[in-house]
Amino acid sequence: MASIDALYTEKTILVSADPAVLYDMITDVTRMGEWSPVCKSCWWDDGQAPKVGSWFTGHNVLEERQWDTRCEVVTATRPREFAWIVGGKEEGYVRWGYRFVPSGDKTSVTESWRVLRQTERIAAMDNADVPAYVERTERGIEETLENLKRVAEAAPVLPS
Repeated sequence: MASIDALYTEKTILVSADPAVLYDMITDVTRMGEWSPVCKSCWWDDGQAPKVGSWFTGHNVLEERQWDTRCEVVTATRPREFAWIVGGKEEGYVRWGYRFVPSGDKTSVTESWRVLRQTERIAAMDNADVPAYVERTERGIEETLENLKRVAEAAPVLPS
């Protein structure tokens, strides 16, 4: 059985955009399919919005499977941080988050992923499977951040 302590990673990229612009892009979860290689679409549940306690659903696709996840927003501090827990804060199993830190005329954007508790899928892994699982997640995060950077820098928008 894999230890969940090893199931954490984060990656950072510098983007030539204002933190508020980047925060607004990420918190519009309906746009996640523009940059994520796994999450192909998202929608707010029942007209919710990017605030703590709101829920959204994401449709995810990998070569070997597809699945939907319901997520609860747990941090929404514009323009500094946005995070959610897959499955909600009561029974959730993965926390995803973004931090936005001004860095000169750019913004340092960090995306993080942490497994919070065992699931059937994780329990079935042995410790030898963990590095590949984390590496796959890191590649997805890197691609997401690169795509976010490309989109943000292609059409600069003033913060609202």
